[in-house]
Amino acid sequence: MLAYRHAFHAGNHADVLKHLVLTRVLRYMAEKDKPFTLIDTHAGAGGYSVEGRYAQKKGEYGEGIARLYDRKDLPAPLADYIDLVRAFNPDGQLRQYPGSPAIANLLLRETDRLRAYELHSTDHRILASYLDTRAQTQVRDTDGFAAIKAELPSPTRRAALLMDPSYEIKSDYGKVLAALREALERAPDTVVMVWYPQLQLLESTQLAARLKGSADAAAKKGWLHVRLTVAAPADRPDGKGLGMLGSGMFIANPPFTLHDELAECLPLLVEKLGQYDGANYVLEQKAA
Repeated sequence: MLAYRHAFHAGNHADVLKHLVLTRVLRYMAEKDKPFTLIDTHAGAGGYSVEGRYAQKKGEYGEGIARLYDRKDLPAPLADYIDLVRAFNPDGQLRQYPGSPAIANLLLRETDRLRAYELHSTDHRILASYLDTRAQTQVRDTDGFAAIKAELPSPTRRAALLMDPSYEIKSDYGKVLAALREALERAPDTVVMVWYPQLQLLESTQLAARLKGSADAAAKKGWLHVRLTVAAPADRPDGKGLGMLGSGMFIANPPFTLHDELAECLPLLVEKLGQYDGANYVLEQKAA
């Protein structure tokens, strides 16, 4: 996990889905005057150059944010997210991509608290410098999963939790599930957002169902699950697939507006980000 650098993947199709959801959750929570806390367990560096050698090595942003950046016909929720990316690029050209902490920095109010965790030493240093002047903010180089016990329940009472580990270590699947359970046990109305990669691995294919089971038992306001599939499975002689087919977001205690906002955006995301004729999405919700 300490070797993982999100700069290689910044702005790809998975970031588009993840940050669209994050934007809608933060917008909704800011509609009330009372402050809230955002806890980001795997925060990364905050922002990433899409012109740098890391992003250029794989060019994943070209099949993600770049396909949407200049469009003027986007549904309102998607346009709002793209406007935030544009705000991160003052000269109008797509040069930088904002990570989750940067999107939070653009959306959180002065009274809202941000708690960002990042173990990679270089990314932690960059993130700490970026957020150095923001009030109500702490950036820590400790385990974000382990921090949930200290962060929840939050002194603001209202809280959102974002978990998006790399899943390069299979134990991350179990840690995410345990963290969801702990968060909901400690604060049952916390908005918990879990990102996961869509891979041809048992741990990946089972995760959504396991998250649903935990949320059924503990989430005060139910759950929402969205998955965007953009690539076709690739078979190998050993029967294992190659690469990420798409990604998903599982949200416990989702805003009541989120389902309809995503339903408005997902057909266009399939059209613009899909890499084969079978590209599709899943959107499901269960009330408490």
